Formats: sequence, C-alpha cells, structure tokens
Amino acid sequence: MDIATYKDFFANKRITLMGLGLLGRGVGDAAFLAPLCKELVITDRKSKDELASSLGQLKDFSNITYVLGEHKVEDFVGADMVIKAAGVPLNSIYIEEAKKAGVPVYMSTALFAKFARDTGATVVGVTGTRGKSTVTHMIHHTLVQAGRRAHIGGNVRGLSTLAMLPEVNAGDIAVLELDSWQLQGFGDLAISPDISVFTNLMEDHLNYYLSELDYFLDKAKIFIHQRPGDTLIAGQDIADRISAMHPPVALAVPPAIPAAWALKIPGEHNRANAALAAEALRALRLSDEQIRSGIESFDGVEGRLQKVATVKGVDIYNDNNATTPDATIAALNAFDTNVILITGGADKGLSLDGLAQTIADKTKKTLLLPGTGTERLVTLVGNTTMYRSVPDALKDALASAEPGDIILFSPAFASFGMFQNEYDRNDQFMSAVKALE
Repeated sequence: MDIATYKDFFANKRITLMGLGLLGRGVGDAAFLAPLCKELVITDRKSKDELASSLGQLKDFSNITYVLGEHKVEDFVGADMVIKAAGVPLNSIYIEEAKKAGVPVYMSTALFAKFARDTGATVVGVTGTRGKSTVTHMIHHTLVQAGRRAHIGGNVRGLSTLAMLPEVNAGDIAVLELDSWQLQGFGDLAISPDISVFTNLMEDHLNYYLSELDYFLDKAKIFIHQRPGDTLIAGQDIADRISAMHPPVALAVPPAIPAAWALKIPGEHNRANAALAAEALRALRLSDEQIRSGIESFDGVEGRLQKVATVKGVDIYNDNNATTPDATIAALNAFDTNVILITGGADKGLSLDGLAQTIADKTKKTLLLPGTGTERLVTLVGNTTMYRSVPDALKDALASAEPGDIILFSPAFASFGMFQNEYDRNDQFMSAVKALE
C-alpha cells in the first residue's frame, strides 16, 4: 500500500464498516471515517434498538448508510474497501465474497499502525494470552512520566485507535495492546510493530479458533513481518516456540526485575510483566532510573487484579478481565489463603482442572455466577453457592469475610449470557462495590 497520507487513502471511497457494536471503538472509527470518505456503509447484525446508543452518536453524518440486523453481500462486493471489526468469524462468507471480488479488507488498528509509522512514529505492540494489558499500560505510563510523547491504543475500552491518527507526529511512540484478532489485520498488511512484546501463550478462544495452533499463528503476526533493526521481546515460556519460527530479528528474553523494585500491583506474574515492560522501555532508550520510577509508580489497569476498596478490614479486588482459568489461577496465586472468590461465566472450552485445584488450595469460600462454564466448574469444586446478580454475590461475600480476608472477583470465563459484554460485567461489579462504601 503506497499512499501518501491516510486522508488520500480514504478520500472518495465507498467504505463498508463491518461491526459498529456498543463498546465505542466502532463509533469512533465511523466518526473518523465519515468526514474523509465519499460514503460509509455500516453493517451490524444487531438491531437498530440494540445499537441505539451508538447510532445516536453518529446522527449528524449524512453520508452514512446503515444495514442493521443483517449483513448483505452487495455491501461487501460493491465497496472500495471493507474495514472489519475484531472477532469477525474466520469463515465469514461476506469477507470471503469481498476478497473474491478483489475488494481489499482491512482492520482499523493495523491501518493506524501503518500510517502512524509512515508519519515517523515508533509503534510498540504487545500481545499474549495474559499480561498484555498490564504491560501495555505500564510502558505507556512510564513513557509519559519520563516526558515522552506517547499514545495508547489497540484493545483499549471505548477507544478508536484509528481516530488517533491526526494526533500522531514524527518521533511519537504509539503503544498498542493487540489481541489475536487485531493481529489478523497486521498480517493482511504484512506489517509488524517496530518493538514487539509477546508475553505468553495459554489456552484461550477455543470457541473461535479450530486449534491452539491457529491461535498462536495469529499471535505470531506481531513479529513475522518485523524488519532489521526492530526489537522482539518475549517471556521465557513462549521463547522456544517463537525461536522455532526463525523470527526475522533476534529474540530478547528479559531478566527478572531487581528484587528491590517495589511494585504497587501484587503477584509474581506482574513482576514478570514488569520485566517485559522494562525491556521494551530500554529499547526506547529510557534510563534505568526512568524505568524503575515509572514501573514502581504504576497503579495497575482497571479490571486486572485491581484493588478497588477496603471495607471493614476486607480488601476487595476487581479482576474482571480474567476471562480464562489460567488468569484466575494467577490471581489466586498472588495472595496467600483467606481468599473469598467470586467467579463464573460462559464457557470457552478450556480445561478447568488446574482452576479447580487452585480454588481448593487457595480459597476459603467460592461464590458462583451462572453460565455454561460455571456448569462445568461446579461439578469439580462443589460446596458453592450460585448467585443471579453481582451485588448479591458481593454482599454475601462481605458478610462471610473477616478482617484481613481478600474478596477477589475473577470470573475465569467469558461474559456472554448474564452481561452485555465484558465491560458491562466490570461496571456492574464496580457499582456493587461503590454501594458498599
């Protein structure tokens, strides 16, 4: 793709945006694209009523056409380009028909990375099953504290990464959290970030991918198109697998951070996250003093083992974004015993044996929220109570807690069914916590 600027790239085009959603990213993409293109067709399987909050934010754009409650092949084969949302099925007939018709298919975060780098910015990408949010935010926090011009995007709540392009200047640093779906777009453009961090790889999204290998190969797009002079950083657990793919640049596995570094966020897994962030910050030429100061002052990310309250001597942690058993295991292992766990949700088809054992070893009580995954878990853990609402579960957890105990909200599963999405689940928990104070 050899286009002078992003404005030239979108100008006079008929663009189909596949997926508007309710999380804000699609709305931001649409509001960015509409003034630049000739016509924007937004298509989403959700109905007009379901998307009312998103549609209301776009009411002033006269060149947007909506196709809601369905997709139509003609909107894909008749476009100048298609921009698809993350999570579109791998076998989508609409994307397949677009490609057959010679219509290019892009993803918004990858387009941002391409044009940001063309502008002269450095792109840092972070992926992995666990830790990518923490590492991304830790890098960004430290850069800002050190006085560097830095932007954060990718898999960030409510944020259109594409819409940040007008703010990006030469010499800036864009730090992107990249899930496996967003990295599909990097593969389509045959690009990888200038600095790539691959935290780890564990079972996840087996309700989407046909195999664990397919999941890894999407993640691997973070490094397979790197160029000489780029930087590749990985955690020890995934290093051998990356090396076996003969990446185009040398792989760096960072040492542990010094024992004297005092982090605000708990858990050995977060010290491992800090080591990855520190290595990326060294590649960005920050001093050891700047790196330590930034990492030690980092408060954590909402929904990632975040201490949100202390009520009657009981610390309450929000780990809403733990959507796999491994993530909840890591959260439980960050504490000693006396943990009261609130968990449960929609099944991803992952093994629950390790989670069940860790629950037995680490918790004094477990409270469950309903879901297809919970139905599997309850057969392994027993002696639990099911709750139909987050406030009821939290209230009973606090009633059974003693001073010094930990209440940990760490779902271990996806949010489908009981909640609109992962963010709705987070907000319901945080509202319940505020009601206690």
